[in-house]
Amino acid sequence: MAETDTKFVGPVPQIYDALMVPMLFQPYAEDMAARVVALCPSAMLETAAGSGVVPRVLAPLLSPGTRYVVTDLNAPMLDQAKARQRAGHIEWAAADALALPFDAATFDVVICQFGAMFFPDRVKGFAEALRVLKPGAPFIFSVWDSLDENAVSSTVWDAVLARYPVDTPTFFEKVPHGYHDADAIRADLASAGFHDVQVEWVSKVSYAATPRHAAEALMLGTPFRMEMAARDPQGLPALVDATEAALIARFGTKPIAAPMRALVITARA
Repeated sequence: MAETDTKFVGPVPQIYDALMVPMLFQPYAEDMAARVVALCPSAMLETAAGSGVVPRVLAPLLSPGTRYVVTDLNAPMLDQAKARQRAGHIEWAAADALALPFDAATFDVVICQFGAMFFPDRVKGFAEALRVLKPGAPFIFSVWDSLDENAVSSTVWDAVLARYPVDTPTFFEKVPHGYHDADAIRADLASAGFHDVQVEWVSKVSYAATPRHAAEALMLGTPFRMEMAARDPQGLPALVDATEAALIARFGTKPIAAPMRALVITARA
């Protein structure tokens, strides 16, 4: 994994939060919140929280007195999350999911929405979640299914590949949509020490106000922007135009409503 693949810096956090979150992450944040609320935790941890869509949905639903610790590797993303949070008492901490600064057996549940794909060592990241969980407590996390099961992302990615047929970019295929083999996920969790692994395929609808919003979200609101800055710094505006054109060709000029699918995994410590 390239170093740029995990960098959510510069203008990326704001674009990510404004465009990516409503298009892709809000529906799964609502799903995650419902799962956590049903557990009635007294202490919980979220890793790789990004710009904080899950805390915005979940924090107001938790029982008073629940300890909710929210972490992310990238301080700019955490700053964006804190600026947007309006309800709930949250402890914020910049922290690496592979080296958590918490004592063993501290939390009733650990969650991670669409972060595990970015872990440079997934078994190590899972082992850290296991370490801070109380015995028998759940680790709940989500990862994207393949590009073929995510219509907006696959349309955009096909347009990228058409524009760069030689020495093609790799970010979307290898990082956000590169960790969806359920057997591999089960094996990694077992290697980390988890048991009773349950994998669910959860389908939702992706909404974008315009094709331009969808193109800008994926091209400018992710670490792909840094990959392109290193590869072809002058090519990004034209690439946004090309991906917008591909989205219009597939979905038309009106607001987009398209299928998307993720895996939601629950494993027990």
